[in-house]
Amino acid sequence: MIVLKTNRELALMRDACRISAEALQVVGEAVKPGVTTYELDRLAYEYITKNKARPNFLNLYGFPATACISINNQVIHGIPSKTAVLKDGDIVSVDLGAELNGYNGDNAATFAVGEISPEAKRLCDTTRESLYKGIEAAVVGGRVGDIGAAVSEYCEARGFSVVRKYVGHGIGAELHEEPSVPNFGTRGRGVRLLPGMTLAIEPMINQGKADVRTLSDGWTVITADGKLSAHFEHTVAITTNGPQILTQV
Repeated sequence: MIVLKTNRELALMRDACRISAEALQVVGEAVKPGVTTYELDRLAYEYITKNKARPNFLNLYGFPATACISINNQVIHGIPSKTAVLKDGDIVSVDLGAELNGYNGDNAATFAVGEISPEAKRLCDTTRESLYKGIEAAVVGGRVGDIGAAVSEYCEARGFSVVRKYVGHGIGAELHEEPSVPNFGTRGRGVRLLPGMTLAIEPMINQGKADVRTLSDGWTVITADGKLSAHFEHTVAITTNGPQILTQV
């Protein structure tokens, strides 16, 4: 069931999304060579809880941390670790969220660690821009397929692949709600977009092929060919005045 949010509910979501966005910014500012993903996760936890919110990833489906932190060929769901040390030239994707007053925020970004290669930068830039292409398509009267088509057309035209096994989602009182929001699709197809819908739009884009696999830890998803992957995400409200990004600092 798709839940359309009232203005009051959207206001509550804005508060949760603001904390989510600020926490992601704090983590991003701490990304540098020599830092562990465990340290980044602690920063996220401390910021969210300091602001009287709850880290909504922590213990969700058994996930053991505040943030999913994924390095290089790790696509999503990387588990923070004291042994995972960032080094110059890496890219690191951080996905996190906060719950406040019964409503959720969710966002992600991929950060450069020191100096990265031109191709890694092009992947990150393309993935970020594809997110905004998807958001531009999230208009009242449109379809979910319009969002996915906007993302995939932009990325595939630049030689990258769209992960198909994992998708975006609705969000609100629950972190994961209907509808699913794939990063691929056909324009004019899928669920109709209505005022009050809130979506987590999150392109996961690979440097090589779209195929992925999950490691033995049961969480970490990597590219099957070992090439790089990038991930960006915003929580977005569908309104009569156009899409509104809620996870924006």
